[in-house]
Amino acid sequence: MPNAAAPEFGALRHRGTRAVQRLVEFAPATGGLALWVQHVDLADDAAAVPPVATDGQRLLYRPAFERLPVEQQAGWVAHEVLHVALRHPQRFVALQQLTGDADLGLFNRCADAIVNSALAHLGWLALPAGAVQLDALLSSALAIQQDTEAALLEWDVERLYRAIDDRRPPVAGRAREDGPRAARVRALGGPGAGDLVPNAGDAQAPEAQAEQAREWRERLVRAHANDGAFSLLRTLLADVPVTRTPWPEVLRTQLARGLVKRPTLSWSRPARSYLANQGRIGRHRMPFEPGTQGTRPVPRLALMVDVSGSVDDALLERFARELQAIVRRVEAALVLVIGDDRVRHVQAFEAGRVELPPLQSTGGGGTDFTPLLQEADRHAPDLGVVLTDLEGPARFAPRWPVIWAVPPAQRGVAAPFGRRLVLDA
Repeated sequence: MPNAAAPEFGALRHRGTRAVQRLVEFAPATGGLALWVQHVDLADDAAAVPPVATDGQRLLYRPAFERLPVEQQAGWVAHEVLHVALRHPQRFVALQQLTGDADLGLFNRCADAIVNSALAHLGWLALPAGAVQLDALLSSALAIQQDTEAALLEWDVERLYRAIDDRRPPVAGRAREDGPRAARVRALGGPGAGDLVPNAGDAQAPEAQAEQAREWRERLVRAHANDGAFSLLRTLLADVPVTRTPWPEVLRTQLARGLVKRPTLSWSRPARSYLANQGRIGRHRMPFEPGTQGTRPVPRLALMVDVSGSVDDALLERFARELQAIVRRVEAALVLVIGDDRVRHVQAFEAGRVELPPLQSTGGGGTDFTPLLQEADRHAPDLGVVLTDLEGPARFAPRWPVIWAVPPAQRGVAAPFGRRLVLDA
């Protein structure tokens, strides 16, 4: 609702009304974010669940919420409103779709730590006893001693979750067991555990998700600036929603453009309209009209993998799946070139029969892109993709376009030529 006005207080008739009024009284701008959220009273009062939860669109109040002091009510509502504004439930659904096995309990604790630390400076609301804080989570799980202000400026929920999720691979169909970091984070617990109730069925199109992320980011930034020291946000967090196009969509667009069969004139074959009219209009002969044909019967992609790089195996596997699906969709042939300072393996695949082998980064050696690019050039590709950390020389610049796919750690490293694509999670 980019141009819509927030609802008035007259529309608020729910268990959180007193808490919302307190938020707006003490922090008019950031507290007013609660007016953009739906508030729903639930009939049941189940044990072992928080008195209020959120699905990313609504705040869901249980009867126990009304029995809390108003300061605690304000703390709970501020906590849940920030979950909504930071789009934590939607971001968990997106993470689950990407990884296929995200743990909601661990993600919830990471999100709680960020939100609680953002609110801890306010004396007019009360967080529940034992609420997990970001500095304590970092110290306990990762042995990182970091000031809360600095931590809020560095850690977003996805990065924090990836750092603490050391669960072991599943064995014989059993659930994954916690590693030491995940176990320590889960032990922190906290009364907020279980307050995120994301609904995968509410997943939106990427365009709608990006638009909502943009709207909430603008609301947060404006509200924080207006409230100053009274803002619900201790500082503008690293976790504030960022509007960006995911790298798989960028990769799909680039490959679709680079591998499309571009029609060219063919003077060896007439156009269909010329054949249909038998070269005549009435009694007059038509001038010859050339037909068209693709620039190449089957487009070809060259994939070069730097096995000495710092691309982790999980990202390699995800990249390979995405690339394989794209190549199949555009019906392109593929030549795979694997190497470091020299070519180690070359394999060609026909269009429609691309089955990439497992890609693994062995590490430990130097890199020279020159022999990899030269080998790919022998196969005359239409487009090349280099999966690498960009640490090495490239003394051969091919005539075909090159995309350098790099991990987030190499975000600031310049590519020797072509386009760089950062493989964010």
